[in-house]
Amino acid sequence: MNNDEKFEHRNKIKIHEMGKDNEFLKISKKWLQNSIKHEYSYHFRWLGLPIIQYPQDILAIQELIWKVKPDIIIETGVARGGSLILSASILEIIGKGQVIGIDIDIHKHNRKAIEKHNLSKRIKLIQGSSIDSKVIEQIKKISKNKKNIFVFLDSNHTFDHVLNELNLYSKFVKKGSYIVVFDTLINDIPDKMNSKRVWGKKNNPKLAVKEFLKNNSRFKIDETIETKLQLTVAPSGYLFCIKN
Repeated sequence: MNNDEKFEHRNKIKIHEMGKDNEFLKISKKWLQNSIKHEYSYHFRWLGLPIIQYPQDILAIQELIWKVKPDIIIETGVARGGSLILSASILEIIGKGQVIGIDIDIHKHNRKAIEKHNLSKRIKLIQGSSIDSKVIEQIKKISKNKKNIFVFLDSNHTFDHVLNELNLYSKFVKKGSYIVVFDTLINDIPDKMNSKRVWGKKNNPKLAVKEFLKNNSRFKIDETIETKLQLTVAPSGYLFCIKN
């Protein structure tokens, strides 16, 4: 093995060992739960716009986009736009690709901030429900003849909605790319932390992922990613497409 191969091989061994370290896993779980009460994920920006993600997931996202080099990235859930800008910035460096941001309600000030950003040329916004047939038809037209598509699901976090999204958007993803389902962490935290939400331990994205995988053999959970990150809002949510 050359030096690069040795480096990567050692990393794989260390990541595997980390996944077996129960004490470390407990510390990570406790840290995550404590961070939620401080709204930790709200404190970061990407190139000027709030991204509302954990830094660890941000790093994983850029690694995957760089690896896959997609023609199109579909993101459900726009929020304040930072995630769109993250995706667009990596595509800009790659030198190709478009980000499609879908949200049922894109607030005027958020739209304005996204549209005036230097990277807006790589972003298309669609207002509407991510599972609406009219929205899906728009996606089909935009993605026609595009073979390499990456998907992030981060809108309504209920079981039914996420399962519907998975069934709809998985059809756009081919072997070697990913669907990332955010906020599967909801399943792993006390319901009192979601007391103001309709989702909780019995109604969440992780349960939707589990149900989806029962009937779809094209995808598998990339467990290496969450083991490496330790701190992630998407445990069991990094889904790798293993066949067309």
